[in-house]
Amino acid sequence: MKTITMADVAKHAGVSKSTVSQFLNKRYDYMGENTKEKIEKAIEKLGYSPNIVARSLKQKSTKTIGVIVANILHVFSTQVIRAIEDYCNESDFQIIVCNADDDPMKEKRYIDMLRAKQVDGIIAFPTGGNVDLYKQLIDAKFPVVFMDRILKDVQIPTIMTDNVKASSLAVGQLVESGYKKIGMISPSTKTSVTPRLERIEGYKQALEKNGIPFNPNSLVSDDLSELENKIHDLLTQASSPEAIVASNDRVLLKVLAYTKKHHLGIPEDIALIGIDDVAFASIYNPALTTIAQPAFQMGKKAAELLLKLIRDKSNEEVFGIYRFEPKLITRESC
Repeated sequence: MKTITMADVAKHAGVSKSTVSQFLNKRYDYMGENTKEKIEKAIEKLGYSPNIVARSLKQKSTKTIGVIVANILHVFSTQVIRAIEDYCNESDFQIIVCNADDDPMKEKRYIDMLRAKQVDGIIAFPTGGNVDLYKQLIDAKFPVVFMDRILKDVQIPTIMTDNVKASSLAVGQLVESGYKKIGMISPSTKTSVTPRLERIEGYKQALEKNGIPFNPNSLVSDDLSELENKIHDLLTQASSPEAIVASNDRVLLKVLAYTKKHHLGIPEDIALIGIDDVAFASIYNPALTTIAQPAFQMGKKAAELLLKLIRDKSNEEVFGIYRFEPKLITRESC
């Protein structure tokens, strides 16, 4: 079967090859409706499909970006990905999603793979283990935007929630509801993941602000696989908390699984607030009070900044840390 070319489309439509090229690149400024209609019909009748590789080489752009998430199981991550995809789709960009599992080696392999595929830029939830590699990308003026994590001494535009405020909102709501013995459960902080550290710091600051002494035994931080035992130790100690702040959605699931297994009532036996507004929060029984992150706005902003860098690699206006406000959603769990 003969390969249909742009020249074939031009001949069938009765226009020049350059006019077809302008049509395919959506440059319609000086193109009449009749001309557009003829080209559309020619493309449909001939079954023409543009050579994406050839066009990418000519334009020096693949119209593709990579998104490297730390853990795709996080509700926040999936919402951010959706927002990035929506924004990029409107700008005729496509995305390739990679799941690094908080593993620096996987993250490095994905960066290498994405660059080999000649993506125009990367949005990453950095693991923290590839600082030198990201510095090399900066030196090469390769467009990168960070999401949800700050890497010290790496000058890359970064999108963040105000995590200190997120914890402050949670603790403040629990205090307002009459609780004084307030604990926090977090994933492991061994890898110094920014939101985890900031939320713990926000928890401590909020306790102090409300005149509640910080009790180290009320703060649990460990790998998810170990959390059930740690939750058990926390809730069965002599001075166990009356209320818990779950620092992200996966921790919240661990707490809910524990309370169900041990027949603990929420909020009768233990009050609970989760940071991350999980999809089932409003239909869980009881409905869960949560701190919502504006994930869609954050994802859109990340995509917007990256496309600005792709269009102008020397655009210094985009650099900095962009903080977004969390929101308390009051329900029935405290």
